[in-house]
Amino acid sequence: MKVRDAMTRHVQTLTPDTLLIDAMRMMLRERVSGLPVVDLRGAVVGVLTEGDLMRRAELGTERRHPHWLSFVLGPGRLAREYTASHARRVDEVMTREVVTISADAPLAEAVRLMEEHRIKRLPVLYHHWLEGILSRADLMRAFVSAAPGVAPDDLSDAAIARRIAVEFDVQPWTPRNTAHADVEGGVVTLRGVLLNDATRDALKVLVENVPGVVRVVDQLATVEPMTGAVVRLPDAAAR
Repeated sequence: MKVRDAMTRHVQTLTPDTLLIDAMRMMLRERVSGLPVVDLRGAVVGVLTEGDLMRRAELGTERRHPHWLSFVLGPGRLAREYTASHARRVDEVMTREVVTISADAPLAEAVRLMEEHRIKRLPVLYHHWLEGILSRADLMRAFVSAAPGVAPDDLSDAAIARRIAVEFDVQPWTPRNTAHADVEGGVVTLRGVLLNDATRDALKVLVENVPGVVRVVDQLATVEPMTGAVVRLPDAAAR
């Protein structure tokens, strides 16, 4: 899936000289946590987010430092903090180094950028001009749209078992030699021995995503790889 398949196309924007109070009202009205800032040509020059507005004198949340630390930080740092807490216009507090993406980029690249830069949204650009925006909420909407519908209830147990076996072969982390799945009436029972609980959780998720599966029963045991000591028995309710 590409970014263009998930992005929001009609985006509210701010200009650098927008008053912060008006920008905040727009963010509240649109129920968004950030908005792109564009110049008169429509080129993106920044982004204003909730994080840019947390340290405000009106709220009493501006940074305060002991006298000795103020001396260490220096006038430049203190001046920037004052601007952030007392500014009146968007361009005085907005983030200028904007991470952007192309509409033709894969969603995987968008997610990588969001994780790497710890941001919640990506302006989508065509050259320097805003084409849309991709937010975490857009990713959730894309997930809901792409999620499979109700699984067919007419799959035989043998067909379900074959699909599980295929998934076991495809995934590099599955314990093919120490764990297996039994299927009866659409209920899948996982049996065997694992070396960690992360694999247990992943196996359950793998099976839950196979069409036709009604329920997953955990009969797996976890052992300590160095000593062979059992550190987790199968769930008592499932035995």
